[in-house]
Amino acid sequence: MNKQCLSFTFLIFLKQINLEFKRITTLPLQSRFLSQIDELSGKLLRLFERRGGQVGRVLEDIVAPVVQGADVDLIRGCIIKGLCAYLNEEPGNLVMEYVGGDETNRRQIEETTVGIYIRKQDCNSKPGDIGVVIEGRVVLRQVDNFPLAVAMLFGLIYALNLDYPHDLKYTFEVFQKILMELEGTTLSKKVQVLKNRLHE
Repeated sequence: MNKQCLSFTFLIFLKQINLEFKRITTLPLQSRFLSQIDELSGKLLRLFERRGGQVGRVLEDIVAPVVQGADVDLIRGCIIKGLCAYLNEEPGNLVMEYVGGDETNRRQIEETTVGIYIRKQDCNSKPGDIGVVIEGRVVLRQVDNFPLAVAMLFGLIYALNLDYPHDLKYTFEVFQKILMELEGTTLSKKVQVLKNRLHE
């Protein structure tokens, strides 16, 4: 399948995910998810900076690329990975980054329950492919950027009524109940603490 055909297929599927999510929730998925990350990014970065210990050092490395005037998708991606780390969840459980495209990568994707993959030609190149994986199958390819892929993954999980992955349950709870403000009356203790700190 040529790149133009893949791109067209992606746009149709992207539109279907957005429409189905809006039908279920009455909220726009893509625009709301990304704008809420933008709106909370300053507060989240301040929380990340104040976090101490081992988690604080991990957060420092994750948000190091965020500088004045950085690309908005880079900032959003750092915020999402930082959120995982802040909640004591491993960002690598959400996103797998590969260089090249060998058999090992294919096996790792097949063993992934839910996640995002980013494939690059080499360490210094831009992503050649970003995709969404559910139950070991690539369900969406050629996504424009990592934050959009996360929004689509969240939308698919929510629309298909799938359980959140156990090792990312707090991250997805934040996506659902804080970012998207869906069913946000009952929060886990960890997410409630985060919400309180965001509103200080």
